[in-house]
Order: sequence, then C-alpha cells, then structure tokens
Amino acid sequence: LRTRRLVKEMPAGVSKQHSLEGKKILVKQDDPEYINRPNIDGAKYMINGEIRKWDGAIQTVYSPIFLEGTEEKVQIGCQARLTPKESLEALDAAVAAWGNGAGEWPQMSLSSRIACMEKFVELLKPQREIIVKVLMWEICKVRPDAEKEFDRTMDYINATIKAAKELHNAENNLTEESGILAMIRRKPIGVMLNLGPFNYPFNETYTTLIPAILMGNTCVMKLPNVGCLAHIPTMEAFAQCFPKGVVNFISGAGRETMPPIMETGKVDIFAFIGGSKAADALIKNVPNPHKLKLCLSLEAKNVAIVMEDADLDNAVSECVLGSLSYNGQRCTALKQLMIHTSVMDKFMEKFVAAVGSLKAGLPWEEGVQITPLPEPSKPEYLAELRADAMEKGANVVSPGAAQGWGHTMVFPSIVYPTNMDMRVMQEEQFGPLVSVGTFSSMEEIADYVKQSKYGQQAAVFTSSDVSNLGPLLDVLVNCVSRVNVNSQCQRSPDSFPFTGRKSSALGTLSVVEALKTMTVESLVATKRKNDVLLNKVIDSKRCTFLDLQKI
Repeated sequence: LRTRRLVKEMPAGVSKQHSLEGKKILVKQDDPEYINRPNIDGAKYMINGEIRKWDGAIQTVYSPIFLEGTEEKVQIGCQARLTPKESLEALDAAVAAWGNGAGEWPQMSLSSRIACMEKFVELLKPQREIIVKVLMWEICKVRPDAEKEFDRTMDYINATIKAAKELHNAENNLTEESGILAMIRRKPIGVMLNLGPFNYPFNETYTTLIPAILMGNTCVMKLPNVGCLAHIPTMEAFAQCFPKGVVNFISGAGRETMPPIMETGKVDIFAFIGGSKAADALIKNVPNPHKLKLCLSLEAKNVAIVMEDADLDNAVSECVLGSLSYNGQRCTALKQLMIHTSVMDKFMEKFVAAVGSLKAGLPWEEGVQITPLPEPSKPEYLAELRADAMEKGANVVSPGAAQGWGHTMVFPSIVYPTNMDMRVMQEEQFGPLVSVGTFSSMEEIADYVKQSKYGQQAAVFTSSDVSNLGPLLDVLVNCVSRVNVNSQCQRSPDSFPFTGRKSSALGTLSVVEALKTMTVESLVATKRKNDVLLNKVIDSKRCTFLDLQKI
C-alpha cells in the first residue's frame, strides 16, 4: 500500500462550519459516572488562611461531554471570577507572610515545615477520588491517567521532602577556605506567583508550588480557567496545614487579575506553565524585572526522527503514544514526525493503521484513548491548521474520523508530507493533529532542529547507524534539553532534569533542581579566629541557620 493511496479527506471537508458540527461524545443519564458526577462549588477563594465565600461574578463550569438526548454539555461546578481587588489582597497576604524574610514561615525550621507538608499529604489522600473524577469530567483525562496524576503528585511531594532533607543535611558543616569559615545554606527568595496549566492542573502546578513553599517562600496561586476545579477540594487542607498567607488561591480571568499583581513589583518568583506570549506579556508589567526569578515551562515542538534503519514497529508504537497520548495535549508530546524518505511508505502504512485502531469515548470507559477536548476553540484551530496544510499541498488522513469530529471531539488526523511553509510545522498544535515530514539527509534534520524556535526534547529512532547517530546527537543536545533514543519524549523520572532551550523553558525542574530554583545560597562567614564564637552560637541552638542537627 503506497502512501499516495492513503489519502482520505475529513468528512465534509475542513471548513470552519464543519469544525463546529459533527459527532458528540455522549453520556447516558443512567451511567453511574453521570449519576455520581462531581458538582464542585468553586464560589470561594482563599486569602490569608481564610476560605471566603464569593458573592460576585460566577462562571459555570461545563464538561466537554454532552448529555444524551440534549444539546447541552454536562455542568460540573462553578468557579469564582475574582477581580483585581481580590488578587491584590492575595498578594498582600503573601507579602505579609513573607515579612521581608522575617515571617513565621520563612523563619520556621525546615523540619517544622516538613511536618506541615506531611500533614498536608495526609489530608489530601482522602480527596483522591473526587480529584480523579474532576480530572475525568473537566479535562477528559482517562481514568488511569487521572489516577496516575494524583498518585504521581503525592510521590513527587514525598520525593521533594526527602530531597530537602538530604540537601539540608549535606549543608550541615562549616566550610573553610583561605582562613574563612562559613556555613552555606539555600534559603527562600520571597513571594511566588504560580500559574499552572489545564492539561496537568494538579501535578504540574505542584512541581513548582511544593518546592517553593517547602523551602520557605510564600505564594499566590492563580488557578487555571480550564482545570480549575481540581484545586477547589484542596483549599481546606492548605488552610489547616500552613500559616496564614503562605498559600493564597485566586481564580478568574488571568488578563484581569495577573497584571495588577505583576505591576506592584512585589513578586520575587514567577512560576508559569503555558505559552511564551502570555509569559512575556505578564513579565513586561514588572517594574523591576532584574529582581524577578523566572521558572517558565513554555511551548515545545518536539521532533521524532525516524532513520532508515529504524525498527518501524517500535517507532510507530512510540510515535503513536508520543503524539496522541492524552490527545497530544502535553508539552512533551511529539509534535513533528520526520521520516526518512526510504521508509516513509512503510512507516505511514503502519502508523495510519495504528492510529485507526485507537478508541474514542468517555474517559472512564475501558480501553478509551481519545477523549473530548476541554479547550473550546481547539477544534476550530486544528481545522485551520489542516486546511492551511492542504492548501499548500499536504494530504490529510483520519482513519477513525467516523468516531467523532467537531464540537469537543476531534479524532486524530495525520497531515503529510508537511514543510516549513505550513503552519502545522511551525506552530505547537497541542492536540490530536499529527504533522509528518520527510528527510533524505542528516543535514536536513540538523537544519530543521537548529532553526526551530523551540528546544525542549527530541526522539531518534535507529537500530545501529552509529555513523549518523553520533554526530546527530551532538547537534541535538545543543538544540534541545533531552534526546530520547528509540522512545517517545517524556518528563519522567522526576529525578531527571526537566527544562528546555530557546522559547521552550527557563529554569530546570527536577526534584532537586526545583528546590534550588526556589532558593538562593546564603552564608554566614567569619575569620578562623572567631570559630569559638561561631560554635557557641551553634551550641546555643538559638539560630536555625547555624544548626548542625540532621533531619
């Protein structure tokens, strides 16, 4: 079967009208999951340790899933649409809790902060099922992945606690250099503004929030508009476990609530997961950007390179997972496949068949891999990318389109062969649209990677072509932060560095590196002749900084 025989246009074309019509994913009224669906009251917010009822504007939250027999999406809760007034109150609470470094939380010993965090974990555990249900209904994450997100987050918190202990214990010594004695420790920076994403609202948000507060910083956490509800059941746990003002929740329109916070110049750490344009726009509001510590996870256009000697069965399996796991809504997803021309036909035959075997449906159904999209504008955007590629000569294959297209459901399409004139080869599609290009020389691949605006990860598939693989790896490691050989791109394990180059990231997140990102090295130093005085302070146990007791 030759590639040219695989061409199948989407039913009814790719018009804007079609993107808003089509098959829906429906839930029956007698489905136990519908009967026990979440109903999260998000008409509240938390500032200064107080959970406050919100009497202002409310946004109803709907699932991307439609109720059978109606034209309506299923309502699953609501969220508060706070104003700049509340966002500034939240900032003031975090600033007061920081107290220029003299607040209760930053002055608390690490062992005491760990005790608060361990209590928090215990209070979160009973919320597992409701958070899993919210992830299934609000962002349509399949149950195994929703469960994994919660469990991995708990594992991440525990690993962060363990790493913080090890870091503290490693610092428990006096260093001497050139007659100078010093105690060197990592200490908190100040107030963090934390903005998490919709696709991993629980896990990704906590990868910056947890290390920041554990090390003594305070935080204002802006909940994502989509994916907001997963955080609402955690408010009580935060309020019970941490001093007032350490963690503050706000929700609503980011364009209204975030700029006023940044304009104050009181934010010390900006942790943001999202698009680079949004990050740049917020940073431009800061009057003193020189003092702002940035921790940014942004767009990616991760490429999979399938060389002519690749094991095609493995390459196809990994590329299907890499490009379409959770509908391709992952920063680490494979967003561009580059296939050697000599194996393009064989690869496409296997790849199209594998994509066609994917099952679309409700997130809790057994074996479902493709689910509705939570972003309302995404189907139309993907249709635009498809149409642009087709106008410029690409073919479109959607082997399972009959399972659903339009509304919130978009069965994966494969666009090929793509080139740099097409938007889909330059923009991060962040959805179930697979862009496939070809190459015939390693120079072409090197040029593509070097000119890309993004630099998160790449994947290379080969069996034994060391003569090409070696030089290619040397090019890739200076263009992206991680190269995966014969496997899809991914973040795990959490102990490995997770970062990026160019417009993909700023700062490194791993269990250990995140602790370092949220802190700055501080030291107490003196000449050797003052060692008696220094040891007296240590022995007095009146100073948490000069404390040699291990945790």
